[in-house]
Amino acid sequence: MSESRIKDIIKSSVDTKQAILEDKQLIQAVNDIAKAIISCYKKGGKVLFCGNGGSAADAQHLAAELSGRFYFDRAPLEAEALHVNSSYVTAVANDYSYNDIYSRYVNGVGKPGDVIIGISTSGNSENIVRAMKVAKEKNMLTVCMTGESGGEMKDLADFLLNVPSTDTPRIQESHIMLGHAFCELVESGLFTRND
Repeated sequence: MSESRIKDIIKSSVDTKQAILEDKQLIQAVNDIAKAIISCYKKGGKVLFCGNGGSAADAQHLAAELSGRFYFDRAPLEAEALHVNSSYVTAVANDYSYNDIYSRYVNGVGKPGDVIIGISTSGNSENIVRAMKVAKEKNMLTVCMTGESGGEMKDLADFLLNVPSTDTPRIQESHIMLGHAFCELVESGLFTRND
């Protein structure tokens, strides 16, 4: 019984990734996002990530791929997951609203030409929607990683990566895969591997 279920889970994940592989628009969006991030970095900008729960973990993971390294040793890139300062998050959530934790920070540090990447399986997380609205006001580039419908974030996205699924675990698995793809393209687009 359990082995059969494990195989079903893996097959579901593979099926979602196969649907992405066959979606020319999604593949093009990943390439376009990488180009936009490369351009941002060449102009001295930064990349900000935000998400909740598992998507916060993905935000932190992808920020680390850019700020640390991905495949090879090279200079660090400015990338930050906006939830990692727990004192800031809890203060703003307490004094204002949890829905303001990202938008307030983006308002403070976001600059025109910076990139913000919001990750939400539903596309409707209010704190991320608000952050995207502030980012648009500040002439930042918005990347929205969502599930199939895109939710409210779809209308705020310069680039939309809407995974063709409504199953949260499959969406999250695909988000990290797509994020790894654009991180690899950014690294190889900005640096020469010397090994």
